[in-house]
Amino acid sequence: MGRISLEQIVAAVDDLPALPHVVVQVMELTEDPDSTAQDINDVLSQDQAMTARVLKLANSAFYGFPRRIATVTDAIVLLGFKTIKSIVMAASVSDILAREMEGYALEPGELWQHSQSVAMAARHIARKVKYYQLDLAYTAGLLHDIGKVILNNAMKESYHKVINVVMEQNIPFLDAEVEILGFNHTEVGARVAEKWNLPQDLVEAINFHHTPENATENKDLTALVHIADAVCVAMGIGIGIDGMLYPISSEAMEMFGLDEVAVETIISELTDIFSDQQSFAK
Repeated sequence: MGRISLEQIVAAVDDLPALPHVVVQVMELTEDPDSTAQDINDVLSQDQAMTARVLKLANSAFYGFPRRIATVTDAIVLLGFKTIKSIVMAASVSDILAREMEGYALEPGELWQHSQSVAMAARHIARKVKYYQLDLAYTAGLLHDIGKVILNNAMKESYHKVINVVMEQNIPFLDAEVEILGFNHTEVGARVAEKWNLPQDLVEAINFHHTPENATENKDLTALVHIADAVCVAMGIGIGIDGMLYPISSEAMEMFGLDEVAVETIISELTDIFSDQQSFAK
């Protein structure tokens, strides 16, 4: 099959399901200052499976709420609109990200685990470096690899070629994807985010999560996702084949005053955070 055309990419992105109507409504409501917890609850209750997932995630140790959150209304009141928005997004994409990604040597559920780990890491690091849009960091981390879902089929056929280019030329995986396929998963992921009408800074964070120095819209957000991804790769979480040669951007580290010691501290903190399996329930 070899290189794929832009038309094929666009067609594959169009085949990806749109964000569920319930998610779009929740996103709109959480942006509306006149909305109430009851409004959001009314929308979410139309989708029982989504409601169950939202409650499961809301009750994970990651959000650290001391008592059990029994209803969506409680979750909204206790965790806030922004957090609920990011949890609803996670609940809606978990199925897509949980598919087997043979092209990337990822077992069923591994891309979801990696994506959720990067989301949690981005939120955790954001808090540490006093980047206050915690839930934006979480959502950008969650969706950073969504392009792999689209490129998976093409990668199945070109897998060995891409690997050989990485090994022989000693270049990052991303560059090898472009050389063999004509596209890489970050560019394609940005197209998915555009299809879903996500804000431009999220589109950019997905597009440049391996090359944060190229960001112009929201350099901090892109750098955060890059660091969170690199940390999760270093921890060996759902990395598949593209964990090879993942250089961490010194510019991204400097933006937040992080050094190797700080990264080691973050890794040990995340080890505790990731031990709660409820955070990864699909």
